[in-house]
Amino acid sequence: MAKSQYIVVVGCGRLGSILASQLSGEGNSVVVIDRHESVFDHLGGEFSGFQIVGDATELAVLRSAKADKADCLLAVTDSDNINIMVAQIAKKLFDIPRVLARVFDPNREAIYREFGIETISPTQLSAEAFVKSLN
Repeated sequence: MAKSQYIVVVGCGRLGSILASQLSGEGNSVVVIDRHESVFDHLGGEFSGFQIVGDATELAVLRSAKADKADCLLAVTDSDNINIMVAQIAKKLFDIPRVLARVFDPNREAIYREFGIETISPTQLSAEAFVKSLN
C-alpha cells in the first residue's frame, strides 16, 4: 500500500467531493475547502477528513487547513482563475510539493505550466475521448 498523504482539496463540487471521498477512503488525510457549507453534503460515506468553509485564496483559510504540511493540493473549483490563484499560493507561499489544478480552457494550460503547476483539462480529455471513440 502506498504511503498515506496529507491532501488539501479546494472545491467540493462534483469533482472535488468525489476526489476527497476516494482519497480519504484510500487512507489519506484529506481536508476539503469550499466557500459554501452546503456542498459538503456531496461527500461520500467513506470521507473521514476535515471540512473548512472559506475562500482558499485567503492565506488564513489555507493556514487553517495546515497547507504548509500538505503533500499535495488539488485546485478543482469551477473557476480557472481561482484554481490558478490557489495553485500559485500553494506552490510559492506554502511550498507544497505537488500542486494540480483543473483548467477548463485548454489555452490556459501553458500559463499554468509556466508557473510549474500540473493541470488536468476536462475539456481536452473529453475532446480526446470523443475523437478516439470515432476512430
